[in-house]
This record gives sequence, structure tokens and C-alpha cells, in this order.
Amino acid sequence: MDTRSPHSYPLPQDCHRFLHKAMATVFEVVIAEADQLYAHQAAQAAFDELDRLELLLSRYIENSDIARINNAAAGDVISIGPEAFACLKHCAEIYAATAGVFDITAGTLLNCWRNPDKSPRQPNETEIETALSHTGLQHLILAEDSFTVILKSAPLTIDLGGYGKGYALDCIVDLFAEWEIENYLIHGGSSTVLAHGSLPDGKEGWPISLSHPHRPDDILFETRLSNISISGSGLVKGQHIIDPRNGYPVEGMITASWSLAPTAALSDALSTAFMIMSPEEVAIFCEIHPETGGMLITTNNKNESSADDLKRIGRFRSIA
Repeated sequence: MDTRSPHSYPLPQDCHRFLHKAMATVFEVVIAEADQLYAHQAAQAAFDELDRLELLLSRYIENSDIARINNAAAGDVISIGPEAFACLKHCAEIYAATAGVFDITAGTLLNCWRNPDKSPRQPNETEIETALSHTGLQHLILAEDSFTVILKSAPLTIDLGGYGKGYALDCIVDLFAEWEIENYLIHGGSSTVLAHGSLPDGKEGWPISLSHPHRPDDILFETRLSNISISGSGLVKGQHIIDPRNGYPVEGMITASWSLAPTAALSDALSTAFMIMSPEEVAIFCEIHPETGGMLITTNNKNESSADDLKRIGRFRSIA
């Protein structure tokens, strides 16, 4: 998925762009602020926050809150910080809202479909059933009064890869509010973008364009956004997405999805979920949650699609 950010168009004089590597991607911050030094200081504070969050939330960092949960045994009580707890709580809410489609515990299930070198393999039914028995947020007990997590069974593999970057962008929103910065766009790699306020060009919002995942020059959708987030996901050739509800690869028609939501964490999660849901399920979800929207590329043969296969659902229909 390619969400075009301001690096693809010239910026007005009072806009300043800053880049930072974190969470296995490159974050981009564009701030509309006359004082360049102040914008630089705010961006650096945002990048420091990104680095701090990565230390807490990455399952690949030893002694992170998430890694400690993944290494725990059944019955263990793990004390975690407020950031990790907030992520787990919100992910549990999205897990329930999507009927188990968005599942940050699906790592064990995904691993049974991969060889150690990440190449695909075909597990047998026993392996799939075993992996499913270690998948699902019902295996976690969250105690909010003490910021503790209890594992009902183990091992459990939690991965915030489909949520963490969006959560980090939302934390930057809170930080920029403290800095009294009102007009900015923040971008987590090429997958999630959050716009706040307006680009100072006399028009409302920030210009955003979405392109075809296999043909970057094929612009599918353009609009201007303010105080909202868009995220996207797409299939790489030969890639499979596993449905955590049944343990098998998705056989549906969706080859790319974008989600629209009030927060970056929610849009990040939904773009993953919409790849697994059917177009009908996406439509039902957006009807129940009118603050969200979906845009899907669908195909019957899993070959590269065209713009003719584009479906705009929910709130995506109301933005030009």
C-alpha cells in the first residue's frame, strides 16, 4: 500500500519536514509552523517518544513489556507499563468488534504456516489446531487496577506490528497538543498517515493520495484530510494472509485495503482486519461504526486489479 505524503509535492515556506527511523520503518513529520527552530524541537520530541515507545512495545526487544508477556508461562502475572496496557486493552476491544479478525496473538498461528526462513509451508491439521489453541485474546486477563496481565495459557505470541505504529502516531498527537502545534501531518512508513489541521495553502486539510499497491503511478483516490487517519494493507505476490478465526489462508477477493478512522491506531488495525473480512463484512462493520470507512481492491483471480475493482465503503464514500 502506498499512501502519498507531502514528500510527493512541494511545501509552502512555513512548512518543515523531518524524518526518523523507528519501528522498522521511516516516520515523517511535516509541521506548519513559522518558527523553524520550534518545529525542529517539537519534531525531535516526537522522535524521542517514538524511540521510547519502541523499547516498550517491540516484541523483538529483550525485556520490553510485550517480550516479557511472550516469554511468560501460563498463570504468570506480568506487570507492564501504562502504554503497553493501553495497547492491549484497545486491541482487545478491536478484537471483539471484529469478531476475532484483528488478533495481535496470531503469531503462533502465522509461524506454523512458515518455515524458519519465512518461506511458506503447509502445516497439517494437528499443527493448525495446536496453533489455534494458542491464539486469541481470550487467553489474556487484563487487570486495569494494577496494570497487570495474566496468561491463561502459554506460549502466546503477541505482535503489535499491525497496531503499534498507529498508536505511536496518536501519542505524537497528544505531544503536539502540549507543544500547541495545531497544523501537521505525520506518516508511519507508507502504511498510516494522520492529518491534523491544514496545510497553509489556503485550503482546508492536507492533500493525500492513494495509489495502486502494484502500480505506484496509478493514483486511485485523492482528497484532503483533517483530524483523521488513513491506513492501508496489501498482498505481496505469493503472500498469504491467515484468518485467525479458522487458521487457514484467506480465500477472499480483497488484494488491498484502506481504512479511515478517527485515530491512527484504529485505522492501522482496521486496514489489517479488512484484508481478512469479506467486502460484505467490511460494509457491515462500517455501518455499525459510522466513524470508519473502507476502500477495497477486489479481484476474483488474485491477479493485479484495476481501478474498476475499487469499492468505497462507509465514510470513504463521503469524502471527495
